[in-house]
Amino acid sequence: RSFKLSYYNEYKSYLREFSMLRVVAAILAVTVVVLTQDEEPFRLPTLKGNAFMADPFANTEVIGTVWQPSSSAKGDGSKFDGKWAIESAPSSPEDLGLVVKDKAQHHAISAKLNSKVDFTDLHDKQKPLVVQYEVKYQDSMECGGSYLKLIAEGDSPFTHDSFNDKTVYSIMFGPDKCGLDSKIHFIINYKNPINGAVEEKHAKASSNFKEIFGDGKSHLITLILEADGTFEILVDNNSVNSGSILTDMTPTINPPAEIDDPDDKKPSDWDDQEKIPDPMATKPEDWDETAPKFITDPDATKPDDWLDDEPEYIADPESSKPEDWDDEEDGDWEAPQIANPKCEAGNCGVWEPPQIPNPEYKGKWAPPLIDNPNYSGVWAPRKIANPDFFEDKTPFASLMPIVAVGIEMWTMTKDIMFDNIIITDSKETAEEWAAESFNKKALKEKLASSGEGMIDQAVALATENPVMWVVYAAIVILPVVLIYFLCCRGGSTGAEVSASDVGEAKKTDKVTPDDEAEDEDMPGLEDEGEEEEQEEKAEDEKEEEPVPKRRTRKEN
Repeated sequence: RSFKLSYYNEYKSYLREFSMLRVVAAILAVTVVVLTQDEEPFRLPTLKGNAFMADPFANTEVIGTVWQPSSSAKGDGSKFDGKWAIESAPSSPEDLGLVVKDKAQHHAISAKLNSKVDFTDLHDKQKPLVVQYEVKYQDSMECGGSYLKLIAEGDSPFTHDSFNDKTVYSIMFGPDKCGLDSKIHFIINYKNPINGAVEEKHAKASSNFKEIFGDGKSHLITLILEADGTFEILVDNNSVNSGSILTDMTPTINPPAEIDDPDDKKPSDWDDQEKIPDPMATKPEDWDETAPKFITDPDATKPDDWLDDEPEYIADPESSKPEDWDDEEDGDWEAPQIANPKCEAGNCGVWEPPQIPNPEYKGKWAPPLIDNPNYSGVWAPRKIANPDFFEDKTPFASLMPIVAVGIEMWTMTKDIMFDNIIITDSKETAEEWAAESFNKKALKEKLASSGEGMIDQAVALATENPVMWVVYAAIVILPVVLIYFLCCRGGSTGAEVSASDVGEAKKTDKVTPDDEAEDEDMPGLEDEGEEEEQEEKAEDEKEEEPVPKRRTRKEN
């Protein structure tokens, strides 16, 4: 009986441990399935809102239909000879994009919007302008642009053939790099409402984006221009610049109220020299202007190891005249010169003592400067009212309407890919567009990157699938719980049993508290024990019954 109880107790312990292991194994299995699941089939993003343009470059026919290369020339006469193609990156064979094919060439291509961007209408509706696209430098960027030009509505309809560097744009936006100089352009072409002149307004410099030019990955470039004039530039959904077109552009949108009078001239008697030489000063009698600035060091001596007669260069002793050398045709052969190994310390040739500063040197004498008694101050022309002054408190509404988007650039790097261009009046629409395109692409590239460690890949996966955070937490916590049960709860489950009780139980089969607790968990085993006791008692009683005596004939 004791053996059976001990065996059953061990069985229950192993069952608990096995159940815990099964839970951990199941969670690990789920993780493995998620991490190794078949790659999701490529799907083009779907537009879920209004957009002035949304192009995922679905097929190779978009060049010649939607996008048209320019047949014009730059202002300096240079032709736009650079070729364009619709291709995929090796990492995503089904995902097409617009690719710059030639280096050291001028490129120009454009596409008309589905509808005009009217900033006055957007301002009245308090809607933003969002410009977003992907760019991928498949080769590390050396020098060139990768920005978009949002082409302004002109007096005549826009044509693709005429697009060039002189075409007026409303906004220019995107990365640019040459050598160590890199930036993300945000330039507004603002039209002066007084004189009609168009002037470029540049945003301040962006920061924390320079790695995009050399990591070989796709990057999301986003401009959000709000109706109140505030703007934000994002790279891969991270803010790299923000401000207001009213206060943070150079030059400012609104001109100064006053300007310098162009007709005001400085008077002929205006003395703007603050200091003058002292007319009363005289040169001291002991001032020697002829003393040299440096003199030979009188304390210098020639080093003991100096070799006056050793030349700095000698003929190479290991060289020999080539076998095919012809003295008559090639002239006298001379061995090439090499540095003299005896002169490695620079201790050969004619020795000359070093030069030291001359303590007697004073240089050319000049009188000291004193305050000018006739100093009139710094002259500046007088201010007059600016005839072209205006105050535009809502410059967003005044921006020139946009009718097309163009890419006009020169580059020393080929295979720059543009993809998933969207121009919309909704941040949510742009975010959903990116969620179905860039976010999936960026995750795939991150997981495939050989430079990413397992932790980086796990974080990237959890960022895309938040449920993985729960899985990771379970993987960490459950082994701790399992260890606790195995190491800290492995003793008796009932009352404590002393060593003497255990010894007595082994000799007399006395019931211990553990036996009682286990009997409660094993009712079938307890019944079996009771039946065995009853059978043994019956056999003992049978043996103790007296045997009846036989009667003899005599007794009868």
